[in-house]
Amino acid sequence: MALLGGDQREVELMRALAAGGARLRVVGLPTDGVPAERLSDPAAAVEMARAVIAPMSGADGQGRLPTPLDPDTRIRLDGRLLSAIGPKRPLFIGALPPALAAAAAARGVRVVELASVDEIAVANSVPTAEGAVRLAMERLPVTIHGSKALVLGFGRCGTTLARLLDAMGADVGVVARRAADRARIAAMGLTPWPWSKLAEAVADRHVIFNTVPAVVLTAAVLAATREDVLIVDIASPPGGTNFEAARRLGRTAMLARGLPGKTAPVTAGRILAAYLPALIRAELERL
Repeated sequence: MALLGGDQREVELMRALAAGGARLRVVGLPTDGVPAERLSDPAAAVEMARAVIAPMSGADGQGRLPTPLDPDTRIRLDGRLLSAIGPKRPLFIGALPPALAAAAAARGVRVVELASVDEIAVANSVPTAEGAVRLAMERLPVTIHGSKALVLGFGRCGTTLARLLDAMGADVGVVARRAADRARIAAMGLTPWPWSKLAEAVADRHVIFNTVPAVVLTAAVLAATREDVLIVDIASPPGGTNFEAARRLGRTAMLARGLPGKTAPVTAGRILAAYLPALIRAELERL
């Protein structure tokens, strides 16, 4: 298998794969005693590999893969590398920008976006939620306990965030699209809000956590928030906040990416190690 870039999560995964008997070629990662072959050319690394594993943090709009543990190495999922991967090797990655996904599909590359795999996404929602709350704790002038918090979205991360904030003693509201979700939110003892009342929902909140990967915190909605509101946006880039409008209005808003790798990289790496081998086997059986 070929591992291309990544952070401590991928190091933990590399160790687990090697312990399971996999033969590994890595680019942009320290081996730290793991029996893996280090290469500098990603195209050479994927040659003869059965599967290719790229970082859980994904690629940027230009196809660049993060290599924070080996900053002198540059890896880009360009046409050359995608052609080298080709149709006979699955590519596992956190997520791909739409243009890059289209380029991969044009070359027959079978892409598995790990951020969309339920078992991984649900498990990762815990370090994501803890990381988001930690950011809020570092920047809020008040404690989470007793604060008024709002969670936008009631998916995997939204649900975990709402539970964590409630357990910490916050007054938690959740904005959800489905009536069934709003009923569940009410049954949890939290305050449900429909999207049609978003401007009303944000009005008195100390902190707002967005999990929706579409611009829902528009200029008009931001104008309805408290002047001292803190917005922690954990949605996929570009996030769900109009950051330019937030700056213009003097609101504090941050796009928090890769929280599992920053908050609990060992735990996040063990999550990958627990679920990825079975996904790899399933994909190889399909080829």
